[in-house]
Amino acid sequence: MKKVLLNLLACFAIVPLSLEAQQRSCASHEHQQHILQTDPNYAASRDLIEMQTTQYVNSPNKKRVVKTIPVVFHIVYNTATQNVSDAQIQSQLAVLNADFRKLNADWSLTPVSFQPLAADCEIQFCLAQQDPAGNPTTGINRVSTAVASFSTNDAVKYTAQGGANIWDRSKYLNVWVCQLSGGVLGYAQFPGGPAATDGVVITHTGFGTMGTAAAPFNKGRTGTHEVGHWLNLYHIWGDDGTSCNGSDLVGDTPNQGGENYGCPTYPKVSCANGPYGDLFMNYMDYTNDACMYMFTAGQKARMEALFAVGGARYSLLSSPGCTAPNPIACGVPSGFSVSGISTSGATINWGAVTGASSYNVQYRLVGAATWTTTTSSTTSKALTGLIAGSAYQYQVQAVCASGAGAYSSIGTFNTTAVGVTCGVPASLSASSITSTTVTLNWGSVAGAISYNVQYKLAAAATWTTTTSATTSKALTGLTAGSAYQFRIQAVCTGVSGTYSSTASFTTTAVVATCTNTYESNNTMNTASTISINTTISSMIGSSTDKDYYRITTTNAAPKLKVTLSNLPLDYDVKLYRSNGSLLATSELGGTATETIKYNASNVGATYYIYVYGYNGAFSTANCYSLNTSTSASNWKISEEWNQENKAAINLYPNPAGTKLSVQYFAEMNQAILFNVYNTLGQKVISKVESTINDGENNASFDLSQLSNGIYIMEMIENDERKIQKFTIQK
Repeated sequence: MKKVLLNLLACFAIVPLSLEAQQRSCASHEHQQHILQTDPNYAASRDLIEMQTTQYVNSPNKKRVVKTIPVVFHIVYNTATQNVSDAQIQSQLAVLNADFRKLNADWSLTPVSFQPLAADCEIQFCLAQQDPAGNPTTGINRVSTAVASFSTNDAVKYTAQGGANIWDRSKYLNVWVCQLSGGVLGYAQFPGGPAATDGVVITHTGFGTMGTAAAPFNKGRTGTHEVGHWLNLYHIWGDDGTSCNGSDLVGDTPNQGGENYGCPTYPKVSCANGPYGDLFMNYMDYTNDACMYMFTAGQKARMEALFAVGGARYSLLSSPGCTAPNPIACGVPSGFSVSGISTSGATINWGAVTGASSYNVQYRLVGAATWTTTTSSTTSKALTGLIAGSAYQYQVQAVCASGAGAYSSIGTFNTTAVGVTCGVPASLSASSITSTTVTLNWGSVAGAISYNVQYKLAAAATWTTTTSATTSKALTGLTAGSAYQFRIQAVCTGVSGTYSSTASFTTTAVVATCTNTYESNNTMNTASTISINTTISSMIGSSTDKDYYRITTTNAAPKLKVTLSNLPLDYDVKLYRSNGSLLATSELGGTATETIKYNASNVGATYYIYVYGYNGAFSTANCYSLNTSTSASNWKISEEWNQENKAAINLYPNPAGTKLSVQYFAEMNQAILFNVYNTLGQKVISKVESTINDGENNASFDLSQLSNGIYIMEMIENDERKIQKFTIQK
């Protein structure tokens, strides 16, 4: 049906009306209005998708390739009956693979007049073998819920609302299976909708071909129909009632006067589409499962457009979801120590290995040919029955789900000879105490070859252990103004003594070394002027304190880098032009250093820097450091840039007159394509920018030949597309 459809809709549902005469019907309006009201970008996204689809369908150079889509089934159940079996899930997957590859046996029931239209859509589906984090998965996510049934308001797609959160829609087709209320069989979201709700929802009684699937919707075609919507197919009659004025935007489907139910008799003529009539056996009509069995070549082209470069589902082609993750190699234990040494026993200790479920421990007398092997489910093993005054070797092997790792290097210890003891350190003291460091001291023990040192915050439950070959130990990284405890154990040849009694010390408190010397600078108008290439220190002294600074670059070095460091709390920084427009923001979490790099083209320019505490964070004891460095050459834009800085395109002025400027961020040596579309989807300007700086760039457009109205600016860099609306008002 080749008619233009503006304001393209999303998310269609299928509703059985009664047990005696179940029929499919559309419940899309409520869901569509919800998306339009909650996502202001949805209409523009749909427009761009349809522009790209039209270009692809009209392209003579289409590539034939089979697309494989990873699928995750979220089984959200309130009762045991709703918790559909793995076999029922597999039956639905088999139907999808048959229907989208034209491998379903019943496609031959298509009337001879329509058989030339039937298409192998070259799309297949697999159960996901790895989840978004790269962990192994069956592709089936079962979630028990207290919700008796769900409606079409997308609550099933949120864990917080009793459902299951989506897996990354750029890597998976998400299918939620649940109890839908009101007789709804299922609904789907078209491409271009919100990322958090992208996928298909099917009631368990219309899912697959067995188990809880109920006739006449027990052939898995509800899944085929809804995945068709997810792949940008509309109802075949164009959703215009019976007026014959609607369109499914497909050229080879006959114009049709409304939906068909049950199993019509061929031919069924409407909208003067004789002699062959309606294509009621198409998956996108409303007939029973057993009476729908084909897609057309035109529908295939619409679906294929999504997987072309820049298409809305293009990222699925590179998804690793269908590939089982490589087994994680089992690591080798390290961090060994031996404690509790006696004449007949010792305890071997080691650090945990990620993924290990148990450990194999080998030990033997030094010089012996064979090992004695034992196991442990923890990171220690007590050995007994040893020979007094003897040297032993040991090594440990981790056992993971993927198999056992390599044995560690060999360690040694000596059991205590009969009658041999090791003394207890005395005369404990602490010296050279600062806010973060201390030196611990103690008296020597006769025969000691080393010492074990344990320390902790006075209120802590666990000790930190280190060692020393002398009678002192310097500790670093301590907490300022805090009370600590410590104790010492001597280690002699073949035996360790007992720990000493506990001693204590207190680190010094941090004293503020700076003041709020640049106040009052709480506004841009009262900004303090600071020097470039100079580090200053200042303080955010209250929750309402805001620090603005004014700098001016030189003609010789216009490129600017702002570094905010030595942060006592979570502080952030923004950079503004002299006219007050925002250029960049750095908003890393915690006390990480914030950096903004701005490769300006304007020489001798004035900028404003705004330093502030996140959520009102401030410190009256500690200052931050701010440095504004300049350079004649571009700063390298790296991952320290906030994604917000990289993603946006800034159009100004907006509304525009006869000229429009575009500010955007890009990588060096990457050609950028700009397209301008009017509201009819016509491309009115196309421009390629090939001379690109690493960082901020600017492009200008002549609008003098365009009339007043709303337009869409499209920017394409590699396979990434960004769009922004603007208005021309002369």
